[in-house]
Amino acid sequence: MDKLNFIKNGVSRLPPGFRFQPTDEELVFQYLKCKIFSCPLPASIIPEVNVCKYDPWDLPGGCDEQERHFFSSKESKNRNSNRMSRTTKCGYWKATGSDKRISSSTCNGIIGLRKTLVFYEGKSPNGSRTNWILHEYRLINVESPTNSTQNYGNEIGDWVLCRLSMRKRSLEYGSTSTHNNATNNSRLMFDFMMVNNNKTCSSTSSSCSSSSNNNIEVSSNHHENGYADF
Repeated sequence: MDKLNFIKNGVSRLPPGFRFQPTDEELVFQYLKCKIFSCPLPASIIPEVNVCKYDPWDLPGGCDEQERHFFSSKESKNRNSNRMSRTTKCGYWKATGSDKRISSSTCNGIIGLRKTLVFYEGKSPNGSRTNWILHEYRLINVESPTNSTQNYGNEIGDWVLCRLSMRKRSLEYGSTSTHNNATNNSRLMFDFMMVNNNKTCSSTSSSCSSSSNNNIEVSSNHHENGYADF
């Protein structure tokens, strides 16, 4: 049976209705490991692109895709450094957070590392942060059996696997205007309830008791939302 090939003109093309959504473990041990050791891949679906030579919006694939995957070759900044060059035409990729360790029970002595990078437009270090996110996967030879994420050996191979995505600001960072509107609405609703209770309690005790029962009944109906609609 021929290996499935979904790459056309350097771009991954899947049939309608199909999605490529592998886990971190699958990306590292089923794709990156096979790529580095020249083993057959499960499917030819990840194109080879030097990711750090292009701005994220110029990389192959449609912008409507939630995620795009690439095999990228390692390139050093200079002869005396093992760091990859992350500067593009319009900006640069900057690492954020700590690396995530990815292990598999079937691969002793080898782990994966996932580095998260954010794209900044402009020149370092004064660039403007964007919503472009890059997960960079590497294969590592573990020096000794340990659960520590700090005890790593040497990197294996000349390839990394990259997963490109764009996060919505409202989901990742939270929209300031949306947050302010929600806060204002909560305050208005709270004030309205307070005023309504004050007016009710200024009436006779019987009407106050009746109104309180009504308020309790409405609140119980909307307990999950935390407020009542008026």
